[in-house]
Amino acid sequence: MKQPVITCLDLEGVLTPEIWLAVADKTGIADLKVTTRDIPDYDELMQLRLKILADHQVRIADIRNVVAELRPLAGGSAFLDWLRTRCQVIILSDTFYDLVAPLMEQLHYPTIFCHTLDIDEEGCIRNYHLRQADQKRHAVAALKNLKFRVLAAGDSYNDISMLKEADAGVLFCPPDLIKSEFPQFSVVKSYSELQDEFCRVGGLVP
Repeated sequence: MKQPVITCLDLEGVLTPEIWLAVADKTGIADLKVTTRDIPDYDELMQLRLKILADHQVRIADIRNVVAELRPLAGGSAFLDWLRTRCQVIILSDTFYDLVAPLMEQLHYPTIFCHTLDIDEEGCIRNYHLRQADQKRHAVAALKNLKFRVLAAGDSYNDISMLKEADAGVLFCPPDLIKSEFPQFSVVKSYSELQDEFCRVGGLVP
């Protein structure tokens, strides 16, 4: 029996801009430009971000205002629409439900698995809570256990375990360091190339 296909996509860097880079640009806080492309340890990265936010008194409302101005990457929404007519799609992201609503609306409300923030009464972000550690890999493993053939695409260190667990993993516009460090994955540089690759490895209709 032919397995049904489900595709798992990272959000930031694959479909949308990086939220923290946008916050860094808006606030002028250069230290917030560090992302999962730079620091593999997600807890280390988030602890750094929380300290920076506290030091500069950046509140959740400030970040939400930045997100509200963001738009999906050029072609990202159309690509997602194309993919959703051919297989089931789940966004697996290490962002937070507290932030992404404006982007989800623009992407026509795909299913997304991500995390939550601990926000105090003054709107300060005090902590973060992972829905599950290494959630991207666990989600892919669970879907495979449900007898799906899983395709996946991401661009950062925090996507690597997901790509390794998937039946076919693809790096989308990764930095050169990640591309050279993980040569086992196909690399694409555009949505048209990603469509072609998913058709090739997943048997999707072009």
